[in-house]
Amino acid sequence: QVQVVESGGGLVQPGGSLRLSCAASGSIPLVVTMRWYRQGLGKERELVATITGARTTTYADSVKGRFTISRDNANKNTVYLQMNSLKLEDTARYYCNLAFGPSYWGQGTQVTVSS
Repeated sequence: QVQVVESGGGLVQPGGSLRLSCAASGSIPLVVTMRWYRQGLGKERELVATITGARTTTYADSVKGRFTISRDNANKNTVYLQMNSLKLEDTARYYCNLAFGPSYWGQGTQVTVSS
């Protein structure tokens, strides 16, 4: 089985920063592509950032230049999402996903941007 655990969410003022972590463990065969999604209240879940096994990264237009996804050097199935210049509209529950056939999700971590 595969476990996915997110952490690092919280309450931050506009313009602030947070770093989310996602640790995946269990029967993961290789260094897999991992993604961060988010879902705001009453909104659909949207893809925020992706990092492949080769560390290629892609971002949603809404977060480009502000968010950075990275992979831990020691534990390659741990990824981070550094979020800078946070805006009110970044408020959402953030979920980590990995898929290598089956798709696995964590429980999410809440990010609230508020003054």
